[in-house]
Amino acid sequence: MITLTGVRKSYTDEVSIGPVDLTIPEGGITALVGPNGAGKSTLLTMIGRLLGMDEGTIEIAGYDVASTHSKDLAKIVSILRQENHFVTRLTVRQLVGFGRFPYSKGRLNRHDEEIISRSIDFLGLEELENRYLDELSGGQRQRAYVAMVLAQDTDYVLLDEPLNNLDMQHSVQMMQHLQRAARELGRTVVIVIHDINFAGHYGDRICAVKHGKVVEFGTPEEIMTDTVLTEVFETPVEVIDGPRGKLAVYY
Repeated sequence: MITLTGVRKSYTDEVSIGPVDLTIPEGGITALVGPNGAGKSTLLTMIGRLLGMDEGTIEIAGYDVASTHSKDLAKIVSILRQENHFVTRLTVRQLVGFGRFPYSKGRLNRHDEEIISRSIDFLGLEELENRYLDELSGGQRQRAYVAMVLAQDTDYVLLDEPLNNLDMQHSVQMMQHLQRAARELGRTVVIVIHDINFAGHYGDRICAVKHGKVVEFGTPEEIMTDTVLTEVFETPVEVIDGPRGKLAVYY
């Protein structure tokens, strides 16, 4: 379980996050949605301790994020930000191997190699594992980064816009991989996502953020309504019943 209590972050008098009180249960996919600049990525990076908070507490599985030692926290929660730029030339397998650093400190053993292979296979990258990242398509490279996060073998996985720069086909494949990770591997996955329909179809819970505050939290059935989405995104939204669930239509 992830618990945020009285969390605040201020940038200027006009731009701030919080106060945020939020409990994200274990398991499944929780999607953070909302307008641009709402504070979704800021919340995610504070949960992952890549950004400090001014007030409040964040706990993951009972561990205080602010005070837990980095080497211990890295075995509880993993996070992937939008900006994935490695200067050195790496193969897919070398990249995924970075996920084992909290355990191996760079000296991989047989157990590490097994987890690396399993993560590569899970994301369908076995035929690409010896290819360099700059030789891959954007979708393949994104899968490699997610494989690296899964190789960290944490119960909690935080992903900031994992569908960034992916086309429709690769976005669907990525969400299917994440859904499998939650269901088959027992991971608690929290993602920042812009496409509300992907959030509604693949998410188990949706957290709507607006003006730095959590304004709605619930199941897709509870959030995917005309009233809620129109209020959150400040534009007319109609939710229709499609053959495989609810779909939001913007005007």
